[in-house]
Amino acid sequence: MLGRALLNGLFPPTCQLCLQVVERDIALCRYCERSLTHNHHPCACCALPLRDPHSGEGLCIACQEASFDFDRVVAPFLYDTALAQMIGRWKYAGDHRLTPLLGDLWLSRACPGPLPDLLVPVPLHWRRQLLRGFNQAELLARHLVTRHPRLQARQLRPGLLTRQRAARVQAGLGASGRGENASGAFTLNGSCDNLHVALVDDVCTTGATADAASRLLRAGGARAVDVWCLARTPGPIPGIG
Repeated sequence: MLGRALLNGLFPPTCQLCLQVVERDIALCRYCERSLTHNHHPCACCALPLRDPHSGEGLCIACQEASFDFDRVVAPFLYDTALAQMIGRWKYAGDHRLTPLLGDLWLSRACPGPLPDLLVPVPLHWRRQLLRGFNQAELLARHLVTRHPRLQARQLRPGLLTRQRAARVQAGLGASGRGENASGAFTLNGSCDNLHVALVDDVCTTGATADAASRLLRAGGARAVDVWCLARTPGPIPGIG
């Protein structure tokens, strides 16, 4: 504690958005934290923000008409400009200081309900992970397990799923393109018989990646699959979207 206080005195922590000095445990000033867009009325399945939270039993139109292999998406924030900036630096610039910030933000806002038996990060293809040097989903999952006292006894199995082919970067693809990109992309390397699984990722855009990975987890025996991510893009999901 003394060493940390001395370090903070010499190099005061700054807000990761506005760069002002902050005097709190989280590296985000109160103004910037309040400016983040919370996902107040998400669809009970895909976490798409609902215009009318009282219609359709809490489901968006797409989830009323389609079925998915995941049970629900837990996404406490919407993917706005501020989160896009931080997640972009985290993923593409390797700014690992953002891992505890983003993980703590998730823990402060998410309502995950019944806790899972194990956490499975959405994997990167080995070439992409080699170039990037890390898998951001695994970093997030490890932080959640470390910081949440009731998750510390849960299993973290980063090797349960692997990507068997290098998919194109999802950013910039439409819903149909993302679906084709994710189809057949994963391999299951074990079983999860009768287990409740939390599939951990950074952002849910169309649900195609989560659905493809969840399909394999179901085939491996999972009784329930939740998708835990930092943010949900506010656009619609057409079909499996």
